[in-house]
Amino acid sequence: MDGDDNPIALLVDAAVSGDELAWRELVDRYTPLLTGVLHRLGLAAVETQDVAQTVWLRLVEHLGSLREPRALPMWLITTAKREALRYVSDRQRSVPYDPLDLSWLPPSDDGAEPDADLLRAERHEALLAGLAELPARQRELLLLLVVDPPLSYAQISERAGIPPGSIGPTRVRALDRLRGTFAVRDYLASLEVAGDGATYLDRAAVGDADGSRER
Repeated sequence: MDGDDNPIALLVDAAVSGDELAWRELVDRYTPLLTGVLHRLGLAAVETQDVAQTVWLRLVEHLGSLREPRALPMWLITTAKREALRYVSDRQRSVPYDPLDLSWLPPSDDGAEPDADLLRAERHEALLAGLAELPARQRELLLLLVVDPPLSYAQISERAGIPPGSIGPTRVRALDRLRGTFAVRDYLASLEVAGDGATYLDRAAVGDADGSRER
């Protein structure tokens, strides 16, 4: 099954019916979102893989009961956070520690801005979820455009199979489609000033989603 031109709801329905290609497409689309959330929770690479596998198993168990398939990104985010907390809690119970060992203390919050960090995390998650809704061609182009160090248009053209002269127009269409995704629309609706969100998308949306550039 070619998932590029199919809404998420159709992919979910197909996966529930046993379509293995549809399931693989869902995993391919949402793996960046899942690993991004787990990485932001401070899990190491191996821990991220372990927890991600658990989340996918949970999805297999509950995929048929999703009342709103378009809400799949939020289900993955919520489940990832819950499973990560459970993983960390189990690990701490199984590993003895010296309470006088300063390495077990939480990091200092000096100079931290919790609200700003939360907003960045929410924006990051919305953009990753939005990217998952795009056709693979547009998703690949947007991510190539924010590689650090930047790629030349010739390099992007070669990797994406898009003529150099078509990169700009394709980028515009991809960003327009990204703004229209369920995940990004929902995020923008939560902002007090939607115009700020739209401006952010124009400047650096996928840079934040890919994690390749800090804004």
